[in-house]
Amino acid sequence: MRELTRTEAIDLVGRGDAEQELPEQMRADVRMLGSLLGRVLRESGSPGLYDDVERLRQATIAAYTDDSPEAFERAAAIAESFSVERADEVARAFTVYFHLVNLAEEHQRVRVLRERDGRPEKEDVTDSVAAAFVQLSAEVGDDTALKRLQSMRFHPVFTAHPTEARRRAVSTSIRRLVTLLGENDASLRGGADERRAQRRMLEEIDTLWRTAPLRAEKPTPVDEVRAIMAVFDETLYTAVPHVYRRVDDALQGPAAGGRAPVVRPFVRLGTWVGGDRDGNPFVTATVTKKAASIAAEHILLGLESSGDRIAKTLTLDADTTPPSEALTALAQRLAAADEDGAADVAKRAKGEPHKRVMLLLTRRIGATRRRDADLAYRDPVDLLADLRTVQDSLVAAGAPRQAYGHLQQLMWQVETFGFHLAELEVRQHSAVHAKVLEECRAGGPLSTQAEEVLEVFRTIAQIQRRYGPRAAGRYIVSFTQSAADLATVHELAGFAVGPGGTAPVLDVIPLFETFADLQAAPGIMAEIVSHPDFAARLDATDRRLEVMLGYSDSSKDVGPVAANLALYEAQALIAAWAQDAGIHLTLFHGRGGALGRGGGPANSAILAQPPHSVDGRFKLTEQGEVIFARYGDPAIAMRHIDQVAAAVLLASAPSIEQRNRAAAERFAPVAATMDTASRERFFSLVKNEGFAQWFATVTPMEEIGLLALGSRPARRGLSVESLEDLRAIPWVFAWSQARINLAGWFGLGTALDAVGDEDLLRSAYAEWPLFRTVIDNVGMSLAKADARIAQRYLDLGDRDDLATLVMDEMLLTQDWVIKITGGEGLLANKPVLQRAVKMRSPYVDALSLLQLRALRVLRTGESASDAPPEWQRLLLLSVSGVAAGLQNTG
Repeated sequence: MRELTRTEAIDLVGRGDAEQELPEQMRADVRMLGSLLGRVLRESGSPGLYDDVERLRQATIAAYTDDSPEAFERAAAIAESFSVERADEVARAFTVYFHLVNLAEEHQRVRVLRERDGRPEKEDVTDSVAAAFVQLSAEVGDDTALKRLQSMRFHPVFTAHPTEARRRAVSTSIRRLVTLLGENDASLRGGADERRAQRRMLEEIDTLWRTAPLRAEKPTPVDEVRAIMAVFDETLYTAVPHVYRRVDDALQGPAAGGRAPVVRPFVRLGTWVGGDRDGNPFVTATVTKKAASIAAEHILLGLESSGDRIAKTLTLDADTTPPSEALTALAQRLAAADEDGAADVAKRAKGEPHKRVMLLLTRRIGATRRRDADLAYRDPVDLLADLRTVQDSLVAAGAPRQAYGHLQQLMWQVETFGFHLAELEVRQHSAVHAKVLEECRAGGPLSTQAEEVLEVFRTIAQIQRRYGPRAAGRYIVSFTQSAADLATVHELAGFAVGPGGTAPVLDVIPLFETFADLQAAPGIMAEIVSHPDFAARLDATDRRLEVMLGYSDSSKDVGPVAANLALYEAQALIAAWAQDAGIHLTLFHGRGGALGRGGGPANSAILAQPPHSVDGRFKLTEQGEVIFARYGDPAIAMRHIDQVAAAVLLASAPSIEQRNRAAAERFAPVAATMDTASRERFFSLVKNEGFAQWFATVTPMEEIGLLALGSRPARRGLSVESLEDLRAIPWVFAWSQARINLAGWFGLGTALDAVGDEDLLRSAYAEWPLFRTVIDNVGMSLAKADARIAQRYLDLGDRDDLATLVMDEMLLTQDWVIKITGGEGLLANKPVLQRAVKMRSPYVDALSLLQLRALRVLRTGESASDAPPEWQRLLLLSVSGVAAGLQNTG
């Protein structure tokens, strides 16, 4: 694509508004990458491809800035004129362009973060752990604030839900381009280094163009495990301890690094990848065991490498840095257990006792990885104790900077990741448990499904024995509807190990998903804690308990507005019950990436929670494209963790809790009106006879199921006869592809209209954090929608009544959101987000027009799988491209 002129660039981000323009460095990156892509299209594309891409690009830009039907029809006519082969190439070109724009935007974020870190005064960083600590200290005192900081937990849980539309090969190519952009920044303008960096970028973009954008077949659960490992290896292993270090530096100032840190590790990683078997028949006990093994291999390799690197720096002579008695005794024990290693180390570290011990410790870490029983550590606690002996000896010898430098970072890594890297969690549906328990009680031969369910408990026990008790043990029960659903898990574990056997240590976690289940949650929890197994576990964990809340199914059940209100109410009631019962509650938020599944900025959502529902502990699911967006780059990952942890720390400040409590009380009548009105409006759509079939017609829902996104099936049955058959992810994904995004906003316009008082709603936006979060998220959702394109999707069906209902609600919601937030359009109060959306929208429009053309062809056949393969491929290519352009799927 040719370089954008200045006029075109302004068109994309808001004509005449200088504040809305792209930052100069990012604009230069976009121009350069677009120019390189244009060159690739001319060199590697078929004859005339570049010109056709330009025609469609210019037409969609013109249609975006011109509301006339004629401008839109001109763009649509160009898309209709392409042969299917040409449309395929054009769709691929726009998809590559989105990948390049996305990486340019990510690179700009990193650039801004690094520039900010380079400034001596960072007055603008108000949402950091250090700033939150200062604010909390002012309210509760330094000692209390420090206790809360040291007991804080942020617990992201990576899931394998199929929401990452990019192939791993594409993602890897993009990461290489990010590195090259950095090299280009560091080079002299016009110099040999710049020319070399841009030549290599041209080569990489050509590779990206030639790489098949769609997976040939679905990944296996083990493939998904290995994909997640890339995030750990490239980012989290070093980024997490760097966050701790930054916070400690900010709190201790010049003394940091020369004395014991005040920060304790507050991040814990969880994973469902290889453990989530709810609706995924491909996740077996064998897969779960393999997932744990792969994760352990990665963390132990990392610890071994770090230990070796630190050992090489501890060249401290015994005369200047004498060993403590405890270190000498440790050295003797290690040498006695590893005579060959001791002989080798004695030569490499003569007169350097601390280096000698670190080398021997590193050999033990390697033995743990290789499962050498004679030398292996049984538990990460034992390794941590040995490292602490080294640290204490260094401090006693007057070498605190060596004690609290890289050695401290290694200790933080052991405390955070253990020998397991991420705490592997198992999830299964309550209905499956009930069926298997019935078989077990009957005493006859067990079905294959029952044998597999029981084998999972034996696998959990094996993982705990091998990698430590933290490696596995959380067992989540989907669709928990009674206390019996939770008690069943313990009974099944008993059947699995048999009489006299040792069952695994289990924390059984209910997952409340539907509207009715959320309302019943407090009563279920009050009942289950008296169960003997639950009571025993509460006693063993200082009365700690987790409860998981599902955002996706509740939103699909009653609509996004009523679901948000129900979730808030459930949290408030469960938190109040836990306070009264003396239970340390952790609420586990089952959020997705898209706004219709509880997505959106996590830090603002945390600060909008009910009093005592956070209390320094926040756990949530991270999935698909969100994992790589938040944790794929070290600088962005550190910033994200710092922001979320700051919100977790600050959420329990008296001022925040009082604000949320007062707002909930004041605006309770508004909430009640919105709840009733939004649910009635939502039901008028989804409970309309024939809705499910109509939905499958006017969106690419069926075709999304053909994409090889992940190992998990997209639906529970063979066909979609009702919404209950459809999983939440394709429900959200399909609406976003149709440029409607209905799952994120439908019913809000009617709800606001029912309240009707504009001044009251503006007050709610200013004073009620939950309401503000909902409105801001809907603003983003609607900004990514497009009424003209949405209408064309809705025209694919033969239900004008439903189409009119959707479009009327979209316009009503948009009008109310603009009134409440102020300004002349959506996201007027969020200029950075508005710029990002406007920059992409015309290009997304181009892909949507190509997708619509393919969809019309496919709708003439009997089913998606019977359609002409070339049109099906075009449809799937456009789905991948639109996902890249909108930067979210499900």
